[in-house]
Amino acid sequence: MAESQTHETAAAADEVQSEPDPQLLRALADLDNLRKRYERQLASASQAERARVTSLWLPVVDDLERALQHTDGDLGALVEGVRAVYEHALSLLARLGFDRFDDVGQPFDPARHEAVGAIDADAPPGTIVATVRPGYAHGDDVLRPAHVVVARARD
Repeated sequence: MAESQTHETAAAADEVQSEPDPQLLRALADLDNLRKRYERQLASASQAERARVTSLWLPVVDDLERALQHTDGDLGALVEGVRAVYEHALSLLARLGFDRFDDVGQPFDPARHEAVGAIDADAPPGTIVATVRPGYAHGDDVLRPAHVVVARARD
């Protein structure tokens, strides 16, 4: 009797290996379709976001073009036009949720700042005394750290 059970078990194992369960195949196909649909949705969302951000920047490019077209050699008009574009770009960054910071007078924070110099100053050591390039952040998420000069300890 034990020998007949062994043969039956072996035959059942062969049958399982040779004829996959239709439910298992259906589940695997469903899983593959779900993965493909997720990849398409992710690609579509990425493309839509790129298009949204690009469309927000197009007026800045238009403003630059207008500023250059209306200068006629007048440097004052050029400066005025560039200043308007600069203000527009800053407002666009704020609309995207990224605030500008320089943190002069604040303690140096390596998560928000990148020290590009140290000088003797009338401030406690490690205090930011100048900003070389401002930083941009969304809450605690820093898009770009500010390049800063810090006060160093006096000897």
